[in-house]
Amino acid sequence: MINIPKGCKDVLPAQSHLWQFVEKTARETAHEFGFREIRTPVFEHTELFLRGVGDTTDVVNKEMYTFTDKGNRSMTLKPEGTAGVARSFAENGLANEGLPAKMYYFSPAFRYERPQAGRLREHHQFGVELYGAADAQADAETISLIDTFYRKLGLKQVKLQLNSIGCKQCRTAYQEALKEYFRPRLAGMCADCNSRFEKNPMRMLDCKEEACKKITASAPSTLDYLCEDCREHFNKVQRLLNGAGIGFEVNPRIVRGLDYYSRTVFEFTTSAAGAQGTVCGGGRYDTLLEQIGGKPVPAVGCGGGIERLLMVMEAEGVFVPQADKVFCYLAGMDDASREKAFALANELRCKGISCETDLMGRSVKAQFKYADKLGVKYTVVIGESECAAGAAEVKNMQNSTSERVEFNRLAQYMMENGASAAQKS
Repeated sequence: MINIPKGCKDVLPAQSHLWQFVEKTARETAHEFGFREIRTPVFEHTELFLRGVGDTTDVVNKEMYTFTDKGNRSMTLKPEGTAGVARSFAENGLANEGLPAKMYYFSPAFRYERPQAGRLREHHQFGVELYGAADAQADAETISLIDTFYRKLGLKQVKLQLNSIGCKQCRTAYQEALKEYFRPRLAGMCADCNSRFEKNPMRMLDCKEEACKKITASAPSTLDYLCEDCREHFNKVQRLLNGAGIGFEVNPRIVRGLDYYSRTVFEFTTSAAGAQGTVCGGGRYDTLLEQIGGKPVPAVGCGGGIERLLMVMEAEGVFVPQADKVFCYLAGMDDASREKAFALANELRCKGISCETDLMGRSVKAQFKYADKLGVKYTVVIGESECAAGAAEVKNMQNSTSERVEFNRLAQYMMENGASAAQKS
């Protein structure tokens, strides 16, 4: 018996309607905000993530699935969606189609880490990317899209936390302040924080080790070192969110775990799903295109794991519509009538009416039992006499009444009795 790889999870047929509900809601919300879908490869050249995500991050240093292909090229299964979208934007000249470029994606992501609730080695992300707009309104619109998405799902306990980590210029002074603060405290911090001290001290603020978290709690705040432009940008983001009625909390400890961020960073968090509290994270990354070899273009975006989101929805008791049931079942009483049932089922399906017919050689009694298990509204019974008369016996499974319906009127009958409405739901 070959089992599923550690850190992966099957989505079974009984669960797929949950995913479809989330994806449908996400697509509808993205379209309402003018975003269009983009799809990028599941693997990219490793250099893309080294230059884009950053070689001081845990993602690059510890978690990437990297392999050498038959052409002796280093390839990596994408650990997140933003770098691939940035590469595609630059390579395909999407700036020439007019800005802003507003895109969303659904994508698997791969990270080699210890599997736990809401954190898998293969997980799936919904993300949005907005290229070309430097104004704070782009940050606010991206946040508003995710806030709207969560409200449409019915989530009530997800909260927005907001921060600014400044630009490259004002961040230099902040990093020096961090070094001054951390230098006498390094002995009490983990090996990762010690290695980050010289390369990127801001990454120390993102450490999850308890001893390090206690030390970083009193570290200097990014907000105290913002330049005038970055401060005004952050203030405008807050004004826009307040004006749109989107609640938030300023949290100067949010720095995000990837090196491409600048200015606005944010997280949607919750306590409903236990320790893994972040549902979605993102921010602005105005230097990312330049880092991967493209022309500088301002950008903002975010991404969140669908598995984690489903956990939060379950914890909050969010109502999810049940999967659409098959509308009718065609039961054949013998070989000839089964063939007729097959032909009629094909005709119904071509007209958009969901139906099933026997594939197992079951008795009529067993077929009725199976139809009842499927929850169909109608069972269409076809036997020798029905074939001779050119009409089926149609039984309403909800009130046990039955009616004779000619074969050539069967599709019309089903649509008159709710089939078309069922297909639209």
